[in-house]
Amino acid sequence: MIRSMFTAISSLNLHQKYLDVVSNNLANANTKGFKASRVMFQDQFAQTLGLGSAPADTLGGTNPTQIGLGVGMGYVSANFAQGTLENTGRNLDLGIEGDGFFVYGQDEGRRYSREGSMGLDAEGFLVNASSGLRAQGWVADAAGAVDTNAPVEDIQIDTNQSLAQATANVLFGGNLSANTDGTGTVTVTMGVYDSLGDLREAAVRFTRGGVVGTPTNVWTWQVMDTSVVPAVAGTGNGTVTFDANGQVSASTAPVAATIPGSAGSTSPIPVTLDFTGMTQLTAASSATVTSQDGLAAGSVTDIYVSPNDGAISLVYSNGLVQQVGQVAVARFTNSAGLIQGEGTTFLEGLNSGDAEIGAAGVGGRGKIASGHLEASNVDMAQEFTNMILAQRGFQASSRVITTSDEILQELVNLKR
Repeated sequence: MIRSMFTAISSLNLHQKYLDVVSNNLANANTKGFKASRVMFQDQFAQTLGLGSAPADTLGGTNPTQIGLGVGMGYVSANFAQGTLENTGRNLDLGIEGDGFFVYGQDEGRRYSREGSMGLDAEGFLVNASSGLRAQGWVADAAGAVDTNAPVEDIQIDTNQSLAQATANVLFGGNLSANTDGTGTVTVTMGVYDSLGDLREAAVRFTRGGVVGTPTNVWTWQVMDTSVVPAVAGTGNGTVTFDANGQVSASTAPVAATIPGSAGSTSPIPVTLDFTGMTQLTAASSATVTSQDGLAAGSVTDIYVSPNDGAISLVYSNGLVQQVGQVAVARFTNSAGLIQGEGTTFLEGLNSGDAEIGAAGVGGRGKIASGHLEASNVDMAQEFTNMILAQRGFQASSRVITTSDEILQELVNLKR
């Protein structure tokens, strides 16, 4: 009789813990990146009243006789099923689609989390917006390259910078009039940007071959330095040949030239001039620069995180995009072995395995979903069902205690 009461007490204790887990899951139903926990019960142990016997020649065998002595906690572990990725419209809100965790902090204090609401602190470090923990990843070198095989570090981004792009290619178009006589000239003014984003003016002077009265279909061109007055010949010259239809001959290919740059910049500016879009028709001369690259200096207007790989780029007001880093993702052989920390973070556990930190989308790690946050994976319908099960299990165990007490009372009353 006493045994049944102690068995029921073990059940009461366990169902109370079960309800504690359910209540924590429901409390975090709207916590971003939260992973619901589940409880597993197991039979505690049994008292053996008889071991049973093996079959004999004339008798069959008997089974062992055992009475269970209660229920025990098997384990409580987080369920790492994917939560819904909710669109926030904020580029520094990051989620992970698949296996993996964001990496925060360093060395012994490193934390791992599925919650990726990021922001920049006053020193330019990429941090978790709610906890302030610094996000880990890789910082790009001067050329914008990221080595994802290198150790991870705090990501610091300098947004107080400008970026320009020197002109490298100039495409000419329009018409050089076929009515131009031999030795006649057409000058096309152009502007190119140097490495400092300074716009430098230059010109290309086209001179028709032949002599007066006997022109040819070959035009010579010369880069003119207009930074001085009068303009003087610069570096770069060649010829443009037209066929009988007034189209540029196939033998005319883009050629290299140089333009003087401003003080402190790359000087001169190497450019490639492409004349293949020009014509020699009887219409008036309309030669011009139809397109060119190069941009003036621009300031940072936004920080962009690429989907899938988590590359971090600065977006400038002149349209340039410069990669400055990349967010790292960690995965574990046994995520259930992680230890829950504060603020939806996890720490390495004895049975989790070492963190395998690397680039997103590689080595079994999930992809980055920029502009999204992962919602809690709590299933409220299931949790309310679990709440009912915990309540009914508690009630049944308390009823066992009441019944055992009544039987004991009847036993005491036998003496009366």
